[in-house]
Amino acid sequence: MRAWRAAHPGSLGLTPTMGYLHDGHLALARRSVAENDVSAASIFVNPAQFGPGEDYERYPRDEERDLALLRDAGIDAVYLPGVEAMYPEGYQTYVTVEGLAQGLEGASRPVHFRGVATVVTKLLNVVRPDRAYFGKKDAQQLRVIRRLVRDLDLPVEIVACETVREADGLAMSSRNAYLTPEQRAAASVLSRALRWAEELYADGVRDAESLRAGVRAVVGSEPLGELDYVSVADSETLAEVEGEVAGEGLLSLAVRFGAVRLIDNVTLGEEKGGDGLSGS
Repeated sequence: MRAWRAAHPGSLGLTPTMGYLHDGHLALARRSVAENDVSAASIFVNPAQFGPGEDYERYPRDEERDLALLRDAGIDAVYLPGVEAMYPEGYQTYVTVEGLAQGLEGASRPVHFRGVATVVTKLLNVVRPDRAYFGKKDAQQLRVIRRLVRDLDLPVEIVACETVREADGLAMSSRNAYLTPEQRAAASVLSRALRWAEELYADGVRDAESLRAGVRAVVGSEPLGELDYVSVADSETLAEVEGEVAGEGLLSLAVRFGAVRLIDNVTLGEEKGGDGLSGS
């Protein structure tokens, strides 16, 4: 990978993925192709970001299909490291981001962001891109990665791309493939709850607990969904808002459908053109 990078000295965009690609991943890849001289993607199902009992072994994989999709999207090279290359025998070094990684997904999945921060740092060190492309659906991950890049003085621009959604509003995710038809129909409750909160915010409601309570009620109306958490937090620090939302607030939630856990979010108070759900 480093030899290929050395042979392509122009601007390079990187789309890191865990494979089993959908239109959300491909939107990142196409933006990279449009904004850089050459573009690469990576496919690596990272065991370090899966906790005990999570779905590492059953995480969907289809390398041949993924490579064809990336080729069609205009990607010039794909980095496909094995676990033994990323974490050789005796591996001991991990990257942790304090603060930002502690709540929300970090509370539900304690080792997750240590694994994410480590693998992203390694990918950036190997590929040496000028820009790296990440989706806004994984809102906390995006903020953690921006912080590690800033704190470690890594010479890369982190580009945030809008969430790509299905026709009923469900955010695209590789884990959607796990859902039964009944669960898939029920899963649209995530975007319905977020849209409800957006509309309430647009009507002038700023009280964070009122927004959280409303989202709980919407999700609670779906018998197949079990709410893991709902949060209204400061969009930059991810500190939970008590009282009124001032400036931009990140409203995020995680919902389980059987063994499948889905996340989504919307930024309240963001200028038009951001990651709102209205009209989706």
